[in-house]
Amino acid sequence: MNSRSKSGREIRTLAQANELLGSQRPRQSAPLTEWLTFYRHSAAVYAEVAEIDRGHHHEALYWASRERARAEEIVSEIDRAKRNQAADLTQR
Repeated sequence: MNSRSKSGREIRTLAQANELLGSQRPRQSAPLTEWLTFYRHSAAVYAEVAEIDRGHHHEALYWASRERARAEEIVSEIDRAKRNQAADLTQR
């Protein structure tokens, strides 16, 4: 994943970021690790756009924060799944 449009142009506006990230969004059934990568990338793109597209600075910061929070939730889900798997193995 990168922060360039399909035409290779750098993403400079919130609208461009939304379009790019919408096209990169994993399928609903994608593994959590794929979603984690997407949300981390998405947060970075929005944070970068917040500094470039000053007219949408606060909105882009909101989206960056939201995507970071979602990534943190997924890390917790992955950790919980690993703990449950380890517990299941020790009970056998």
